[in-house]
Amino acid sequence: MTKIIFPKALSKGAKIAVISPAGAVEASQLEKGIEMIKSKGYEPVLGEHLYTKFSNGYNYAGTEQERTKDINWALNDNEIAAIWASRGGYGCQHLIQDLDLKNFTKNPKWYIGYSDNTVIQSYLLKKGFASIHGQTIKTSSFGVTEESYELIFDILKGKTPKYSLKSHQFNKQGTIEGELVGGNLALIYALLGTKYSFDFKDKILFIEDIGENFYALDRMIMSLELAGVFNKISGLIVGGMTNMGDEKENKQYEESFDDFAYQLISYRISKYDFPVVFGFPNGHIKDNRPLIIGGNVKMRVEDKVKIEF
Repeated sequence: MTKIIFPKALSKGAKIAVISPAGAVEASQLEKGIEMIKSKGYEPVLGEHLYTKFSNGYNYAGTEQERTKDINWALNDNEIAAIWASRGGYGCQHLIQDLDLKNFTKNPKWYIGYSDNTVIQSYLLKKGFASIHGQTIKTSSFGVTEESYELIFDILKGKTPKYSLKSHQFNKQGTIEGELVGGNLALIYALLGTKYSFDFKDKILFIEDIGENFYALDRMIMSLELAGVFNKISGLIVGGMTNMGDEKENKQYEESFDDFAYQLISYRISKYDFPVVFGFPNGHIKDNRPLIIGGNVKMRVEDKVKIEF
């Protein structure tokens, strides 16, 4: 079993690269996040194409070559101590065939992001490096809690998170320990069958998603079923399922744990006996608390739920 490498803790004054590996972003959308990095005593260093726009059926943050140039700079520049994605969207799949880890392997650094960034995090984990599945610099329309960011900075300082949750009607009780994999369900699904897919054997899988019709959610869960994923994993954590069903962004963040999406997932996994947690606060939701992809998780699902790294 490969030993997963955790990047070292950041010291005050450390440089954090801010890049846009996927969708285009406006400078005004990142102002608060960049100021927050400064306020914590770190130096944000902006990627050359952070605010570039390239339209090709979708508004990307630059061409594939431009976005690849920025991420490879951030991964390999020895002065950069961590990498924080500006946002998700779509486009990270364009980059993974050309990622360069030559200097990164000698000087590993935290990669922070979620949504489409699941692709990059899967790639890094295949190479043996942990990453942070947490809030991007750009906050979504539903906002983000201050604690969601504070917990990311705690990880950057070397502290690992511990979470206590209320019980959920669809939870399956049990105690398990294992490596955490996963992220955005649509990207886990998109990588299935490729060499960049997560290794699911004996892992605890985390999934979250946004804006999918229920039949599309079922199709993705069925693909995991047909690929044998549920026969391989030892536990499942289900996070936010936001604006599901009709794809209209008209729900409040309090409704981000979609009951029918949970019911659908619960039905599909009913024949398996691994522990399951529903309602974990991570995903396209306001209370987006970070998880460590590649981290070793202790998960106890009883009347109360304990999850700690």
